[in-house]
Amino acid sequence: MKRVACSVAMAAAVAVCQAAPEFSGQVRPQWLDQQANAAGPLAQAVALQPGIAALPRSGAAIETELRASGHGLSFVGTLQQQRLEGDRLRSHGWVNELYGATDAAGWQFSAGKRIVAWDVGYGFRPNDVVEQEARRTLLSVTAEGRPLLMAEHFDASTAWSFVLVNPTKSHDQRGAEEPALAARVYQRDGAVDWHGFARYGAHTGASLGSAVAWVATDALELHASVRALQRADTLASEASASVLVRANPWQAASTRRTGQALIGGTWTNEDQLSLLAEAWWDGTALSDAQWDAWSARNRGLAAFIGTPAPASAVAGNLAWQTSAFNASTNLRRSNLFARLSWQHDKWQPALDVLFTPSDRGRIVTGSVGWQGDRVRIDVGARFYGGPADALLAQLPTRRVAYAAGTWSF
Repeated sequence: MKRVACSVAMAAAVAVCQAAPEFSGQVRPQWLDQQANAAGPLAQAVALQPGIAALPRSGAAIETELRASGHGLSFVGTLQQQRLEGDRLRSHGWVNELYGATDAAGWQFSAGKRIVAWDVGYGFRPNDVVEQEARRTLLSVTAEGRPLLMAEHFDASTAWSFVLVNPTKSHDQRGAEEPALAARVYQRDGAVDWHGFARYGAHTGASLGSAVAWVATDALELHASVRALQRADTLASEASASVLVRANPWQAASTRRTGQALIGGTWTNEDQLSLLAEAWWDGTALSDAQWDAWSARNRGLAAFIGTPAPASAVAGNLAWQTSAFNASTNLRRSNLFARLSWQHDKWQPALDVLFTPSDRGRIVTGSVGWQGDRVRIDVGARFYGGPADALLAQLPTRRVAYAAGTWSF
């Protein structure tokens, strides 16, 4: 940790010494209370062989974020101290952004580690092809940028962006770590914003996308996004339902010629009450047939409990089944999302629901925020549920509650 903290501090010092930059930051103590799920393959594995896998744990953390910028240099770094139940205090530090930017011949060029987040959706962004940030986090946090080289040209209504992301990474890297070329064109046409996207990954190949956002009235905004992919990273298993295996059967795989699409809108009245609704389809997620096979294997593995089969082997195979939850950004291909929020003076209550129609799974999140001049307070809770066979009801976590206070300086 000392090396990481020193690296973060040295990076900040370099940015500061370049030219008396602006300096700011925030400190956020927070508490996370997690309840492990009593259902699902991980719960079965731990009940059969305690300690075979880590269950969700509660704990406290303090995150300190530092920012510095000036003369074409920008830096954002985070230091975290965290202590989870049954563990010692652990410290970690990372650089969110550290890049230099300059203008030449009507273009802006930047190089380094930078957050470049594209697309128009809220719950899901098919065309976030550079940053690929996690959506719907419990707290608003600064993402960790990607190493890149970027060129941009823009005027009052048009912008062009070209990005070489992860240029030093191995071509075998997957997901957001994959080396790729990406481009975006943006055009404003009155109340309508048009976006076009292209990406070529080192091993996933080409993808093309487009998006539109339309401010239809003072109260109504509509948006949509679509992307066609030559190939996408995923996980796959060929293990049969009634066989114990010696290694994790969920291995890296690819899905070919697929797509992603989202449509949504936001309605806001004069009292700042807002309703956001979105529906999306993600062809990179596991298919219904794959999830049916996953469920069948869970039942087949559970049938070994109480037989002469080694308990450790059965528990290990059940625990490996949770790998499928990481196959894609979305568990199910079809998703519905709604969020109701209200901005009332310094208070910001919100309630949202993610629903998967194919198995009626749901995630319900409620939160309340209070924003002062320099202090912000956030509390909330997220619940995972649905019928017993719903994927969201079988995740390792059943419920998460949190409280956080942020002081900005």
